[in-house]
Amino acid sequence: MCRVLLIGLFMFGAVDAYCEELQTQKNIPYGEHPRQVLDFYPAVSEAPTPVVFYIHGGGWRGGDKKTNPQAYLKNGISVVAINYRYVQNAKEDATNPPVKAPLNDAARALQFVRSKAEQWNLDKTRIGATGGSAGACSSLWLAFHDEMADPQSEDPVSRESTRLQCAAVMGAQVSLDPKELREWMPNYRYGAHAFGLRDFQTLFEKRSQVLPWILEYSPIEHVSADDPAIALFYGGEVPVVGASPKDPTHSGIMGVKLAERLNKSGVEVVLVTPGKPAEKYRNAAEFLIDKLQ
Repeated sequence: MCRVLLIGLFMFGAVDAYCEELQTQKNIPYGEHPRQVLDFYPAVSEAPTPVVFYIHGGGWRGGDKKTNPQAYLKNGISVVAINYRYVQNAKEDATNPPVKAPLNDAARALQFVRSKAEQWNLDKTRIGATGGSAGACSSLWLAFHDEMADPQSEDPVSRESTRLQCAAVMGAQVSLDPKELREWMPNYRYGAHAFGLRDFQTLFEKRSQVLPWILEYSPIEHVSADDPAIALFYGGEVPVVGASPKDPTHSGIMGVKLAERLNKSGVEVVLVTPGKPAEKYRNAAEFLIDKLQ
C-alpha cells in the first residue's frame, strides 16, 4: 500500500503523484487470452475506494481500453479499464455465439476486480460501469443480468459478484433483437456479427433460430425491479420512435425504449438526448461520481 511511503514523501509535497504512479498497473491479466487484460488506476485514499469499471467500444470487433481516469481519481474513485476478446476471437475456442466472448469477459473482469478488493483498497460494493456503443451495451448487460457468481466454485474469482451499483453509458445498443429494432427504426442494420451471421437481413430471417441467444445477450431482456440506477446519454437527432435516423446504431430511440422499460419496472433512470436536455447530469462522469461517492 502506498500509505506506508507517506512519512518519507510528505515533506516534499509529492505524495499524491508518487502514490498514483507507484500503484497504477497496466495490462494485468484476468484470463489466459492476450486480450483478457485490464489497467488499474487507484485513487489515493486511506479508506477503500469506489470503482468506475470502463468497457471500451468498437463494435466488439475493435477498440482499446485506453482512457483518462483523472476526473474520477480527483474525486476519490479508482478506475479499471478492460480489454476483452473480440467476436472474431471467439472462433479460436469455438465460443458460440461470438458475443458471448466479450460479454462473459466483462463479467469475469468484474469478478477479478472484486477479488482484488483488499489488495487494491477497493470497496467492492460500490462499482459502476461505463462505456460507449458496444461498451455501453456490455455495461447494461452487466447492470441488468441476474447474479452470475457461483458460490460453490473452487475458483475464488468465480465466487465474486457480477452485480453493479450503477451504470452510465453513451450511445448504447440496448437490444440485439432484429424484430424489435426494426419496429423502433425501420432502417436498423447492426448486430448480426454478434451471432456469427453475415448481415442484418440474415439475422432477421433466422431470428427464431437464434432467439435463445437474443434473449440471453440483449440487455433489455434482463430488466427487473432490482436493477441499479442507470444513466443513458445519446447524441444525434431528436429521437422519434418509428423514424429512420441517420445513425440508427447509436440512436436515442433505443434510450427512449429502454427508459420506458426501466420506468415500468421502477428502476431509476436518467435519459439525456437531443430535445431532452440534462436536468442534473450533463455526462456519465457526473452521474457516476454522484452515485459512487
